[in-house]
Amino acid sequence: MISTMSGLRSNEKLKRALAVLFALCVWQAAAMLLGEPLLLASPVQVAGRLVSLILTASFWKTVGYTALRIVSGFLMGFLAGIVLAVLAGRFKWLEILLWPFVVTIKSIPVASFVILVLIWLSSRHLSVFISFLMVFPVIYLNTLQGLKATDSKMLEMAKMYRLPFARRLKYIYVPQVQPFLYSACSIALGLSWKSGVAAELIGRPDLSLGDMLYMAKVHMDTADVFAWTVVIILLSQLFEKLFLMLMKKGFDGVMK
Repeated sequence: MISTMSGLRSNEKLKRALAVLFALCVWQAAAMLLGEPLLLASPVQVAGRLVSLILTASFWKTVGYTALRIVSGFLMGFLAGIVLAVLAGRFKWLEILLWPFVVTIKSIPVASFVILVLIWLSSRHLSVFISFLMVFPVIYLNTLQGLKATDSKMLEMAKMYRLPFARRLKYIYVPQVQPFLYSACSIALGLSWKSGVAAELIGRPDLSLGDMLYMAKVHMDTADVFAWTVVIILLSQLFEKLFLMLMKKGFDGVMK
């Protein structure tokens, strides 16, 4: 059984690798047919530029500062979403009180938030706040939905047998909320990077990926635009896999 599962996973990874290779071939063919690097840089050109960027100290400072801001915003949104969802699930009046704020945050475009927040905060803290705002409603709504979907009969049984809160949390709430939270984090992690870099692109704080993208656009350096975009994609995927892995270990630890 284990060997079968391992084989299926290897097969899935191979298919994804082939899909990536196919996409790169299409990209390379399009660049060659167009024949204009200013409009579309080839994967080879982008890879070469990416290698040259990686060898500079400023690249790692830029990546580090942006990652720190966006990860901080995500974690704050993640924690605030869970805490307020748990409280809103317990107190109906709080859910009603938070409803207009959550709907507003979820509906307003990122660009509008960026312009408003720039009035209140410096550009250095902009991506932190924007990432927080994009992550919070996703985590809050999904966690609240998971809590509401909890089997009422199990809760009545737990109350009847006077099951301590720690046991109710372990055997009832955590298994119920887990799939909702996984789904929410998968969406929120991507949103935090998209919105955070978009905020940096407008606010242009020093040593930020957004500022690097803006400068590449100003200098009409298409290879740089693609190279920095690849960096953002890789960072987003890396952080997503790492966070989901840590969250899975956390849930497994609670369930033991």
